[in-house]
Amino acid sequence: MGRIKVNNPLEEALTKKKTLVLDGALATELEARGCNLNNDLWSASAVIEKPELIKEIYMDYLKAGADIITGASYQASIEGFVKRGLSNAEAVQMVIKSVRLAVEARDEFYNSLDNKERRIKPLVAASIGPYGAYMADGSEYTGNYSIIESDFRSFHRERISILVSANPDMLACETIPSFREAKAILIALKSFARFSTWMSFSCKDGAHTNSGDLISDCAQWLDDKPQVAAIGINCTDPKHILSLINEVKASTSKPIIVYPNSGETFDTKTKTWQGSPVSLADYVEEWVDAGARIIGGCCRTNPADIKAIADRLKKIKRR
Repeated sequence: MGRIKVNNPLEEALTKKKTLVLDGALATELEARGCNLNNDLWSASAVIEKPELIKEIYMDYLKAGADIITGASYQASIEGFVKRGLSNAEAVQMVIKSVRLAVEARDEFYNSLDNKERRIKPLVAASIGPYGAYMADGSEYTGNYSIIESDFRSFHRERISILVSANPDMLACETIPSFREAKAILIALKSFARFSTWMSFSCKDGAHTNSGDLISDCAQWLDDKPQVAAIGINCTDPKHILSLINEVKASTSKPIIVYPNSGETFDTKTKTWQGSPVSLADYVEEWVDAGARIIGGCCRTNPADIKAIADRLKKIKRR
């Protein structure tokens, strides 16, 4: 019996467009439009309460120029939905819906285009957050949580098995704080061999993940993993991104993805954002020159930021 071929739509998209645009924050936009996300499900709570609003936000990102949108599944879990009073079966359907909303929005948007040949069909990635996101205690920003390897794998395998049933184009393993968790996720992913993923780490400086691992070591280990379509950084201060791109590029030939925060920092104790935002578009040219192939935004970014990134990329292309 032959090896199952990994489906890598990201690779195909990058043959059609040199640099892809990723969407921005979902939770930021939900809150800006009146949602209270102060609960363990975070943005996934809107899957129950405001599904049409989620689709509206996706539409805004697609209109802004996003080539990839990510499902509202980052913090979605069966346990989290059950705590909200849903049955186990209902919770499973909500996890699936967290991705299907993105698929529906993408299809509606793309089918509405008059000149489809002018734009690649946007991809939908099912977001897979770290174990700490499920804990909803801020530990996702440090990786400082105690869990044995088998529990790591079981947790991720169960969620992935549900998310892939929503038929995303690929997976997005993001805000991963540690090398240890990245390895556990890759083991879990072996059960879903036809799906590719990007692996994106949250970092505390220009060389280390939030848990202290060298990003270069992470990239080197992931370099020969066929299910890994891209490697990169998200949920990180933009000032560290250039250095991190250089560290990753030195250790892998895979495409590099970057989608930092707005420049503000999150205080896990007060659960508030501190500092002032910066324009990510101002960094785009140096990130592209350094080797980034997919660029977007993470926390505190919005459709206007993504449009600015897309517009800046067009200017670079014309030079």
